[in-house]
Amino acid sequence: MEKVVIIGSGPAGLTAALYTARANLQPVVLSGNQLGGQVSITSEVENYPGFPQGATGPELVELMQKQAEKFGARLVVDEVTQVDFRGGPPFRVTTHAGSYETEAVIVATGASPRRLGVPGEDGLIGRGVSFCATCDGFFFRNKEVVVVGGGDSAAEEGLFLTRFANSVRVVHRRDELRAGETLKKRAFANQKMSFTWNTVVEEIVGQGKVQAVRIRNLKTGERQELPTDGVFIYIGHFPNTDLFQGQLEMDALGYLRTDARMMTSVAGVFAAGEVQDPVYRQVASSVGQGCQAGMMAERWLAERE
Repeated sequence: MEKVVIIGSGPAGLTAALYTARANLQPVVLSGNQLGGQVSITSEVENYPGFPQGATGPELVELMQKQAEKFGARLVVDEVTQVDFRGGPPFRVTTHAGSYETEAVIVATGASPRRLGVPGEDGLIGRGVSFCATCDGFFFRNKEVVVVGGGDSAAEEGLFLTRFANSVRVVHRRDELRAGETLKKRAFANQKMSFTWNTVVEEIVGQGKVQAVRIRNLKTGERQELPTDGVFIYIGHFPNTDLFQGQLEMDALGYLRTDARMMTSVAGVFAAGEVQDPVYRQVASSVGQGCQAGMMAERWLAERE
């Protein structure tokens, strides 16, 4: 019987592991299929406090992991395949390699950006393909970038990129932005931004780094190649919550609902990071939420004793 099982090994999960380990709960951290989560594929992180020179995503993950393990957290490289939160605690968490019974669970499975699914996209992530202007915008100073999408995120991140890039071209499959009116006005008024309507990206081109995108106009069928240094994709995020369907309450978008104590709809099951946060999606905010979930799990267990 474990005291705490943490599902996910990104910044939220590893921070929750640190706090529960320091409380002598010896948490088990189930890494998932990507140790470190999304930050592990981020080439540079320059907006996390305490690292004025910046750090790579893998470096941050390694440091967080070592710190949690120093206090007794146990990292297991395995993927959860099934959970049973009904009638618990104890709760049951099943992985490819076995199963765990635990008094408390912290869910930190994160969210994943929707991808275009076009040739060149996967191989150039971190080499010009990005899903986070706040994370990577600085690296495109005085360069040309393409933003794919037309909602609030595309407009907001496009405007943010104009602080660095020479030009930001928004490629959108419709003939108008879906963003709010204030954002639209700001975007249209910004001289660095231009818009290509009724158009989709069919391929991202580059050898070692992004060099161009191949696009197609949906009305005319015309194809062309646009030189660019970066492609920022904002066609939505989806929370990694399939495991919890029918067991934990979610909002209309599939994000887990949590209260002020980071507890889900099931007492003893907590959540932290992007799996319950559709707004901020930053390393710093996920770390804060992981801290909260770890502290609240420890207090909840103490109250039960």
